[in-house]
Amino acid sequence: MRSRDSKVATRFFRKVLKATHPQTPRVITVDNNAAYPGAVEALKGDETLTAKTELRQSKYLNNIIEQPHRNIKRLT
Repeated sequence: MRSRDSKVATRFFRKVLKATHPQTPRVITVDNNAAYPGAVEALKGDETLTAKTELRQSKYLNNIIEQPHRNIKRLT
């Protein structure tokens, strides 16, 4: 499946990181997709991300915002 490809993940991260940010991210939290570690290493290799940027893979850390019944979801 193409959406699970490391090249596609790298392209996605480049697009996100191209936006104006005051600093590079300290931690990137994603799900357990196998394409993300390769994409982050490629971005560290060409210095789009700093070597200190940590990739945190967790199935549940992003779910707090994504749950539709939470109060924060209504506010945002």
